[in-house]
Amino acid sequence: MKRHFYLSDDLDDLERLENDLESRDIERPQIHILSNNDAGLEEHHLHQVESLFKKDVVHSAKIGFLVGVVAAAIPLAAAYFIGLSQSYLWIPVIFLSIILLGFCTWEGGLIGIQRPNHQYQKFEAAVRDGKHLLIIDVNPEQEEQLKKIIGEHPNVQDAGLGQPVSGWVVGAQKQWDKFIHWAP
Repeated sequence: MKRHFYLSDDLDDLERLENDLESRDIERPQIHILSNNDAGLEEHHLHQVESLFKKDVVHSAKIGFLVGVVAAAIPLAAAYFIGLSQSYLWIPVIFLSIILLGFCTWEGGLIGIQRPNHQYQKFEAAVRDGKHLLIIDVNPEQEEQLKKIIGEHPNVQDAGLGQPVSGWVVGAQKQWDKFIHWAP
């Protein structure tokens, strides 16, 4: 998948654009809008970025996990070289390694909750100035269709490409939306 970024200051045009995208097989979970005007997004029935993804929690937790792997390996390696493998003292060392891994991952997430998402940082000033960031994730076969639809909306400015999201993430969001509409 490819992630496209577009900027606009017109919620009415974004609503029409989102409807055009959905009518041409680019589904709602592939479309997100980042804005400081949450009430306007709700009024126009636009699909906004989930609050968890507005912050850098996931990315920072991944970094914390990697740091945790290194931190967890240190007591394991030290215990191995000291010779604890010949005794029953492995259990506390393994437990300490698990705690270090979990703590580093958790701490990374806490650091990330204080920062804006690393993908959206370059748009922070534009969003603060009242613009809205449209994020569209498309498959390679949807690229041409997206270009045609965007061409019909001249008020939307191309703002570049971002890190692609995994196809399974979009698939999981689609299944979640189906479940939400099905569930009582």
